[in-house]
Amino acid sequence: MVKHIVVWKLKDELAAEQREHVLRQIKQGFEALHGVIPGLTHIEIGVDFSKGSDSADIVLYSEFVSREALDGYQNYPGHLAMVPLVRELRVERRVVDYHA
Repeated sequence: MVKHIVVWKLKDELAAEQREHVLRQIKQGFEALHGVIPGLTHIEIGVDFSKGSDSADIVLYSEFVSREALDGYQNYPGHLAMVPLVRELRVERRVVDYHA
């Protein structure tokens, strides 16, 4: 099994209403990929509620049957559609991929 975790911090200049809207869009967009991408066995999106100075805003946690399945996800049209939305709004991104 391969686990893929991505953490994003959004731009500070987003107004509260806009930030909440964007977080919902990101959450719904990634959750819509569940059951669609071959080899993706689990996906969840968490939105931070602690709002600490070291906090990120949103995390993606997903599990794949293999590295090949993760590679397929990276190039899947539904995933690629999310990339510009998140890239435009983030100031930081961290990724960890590992075998479990």
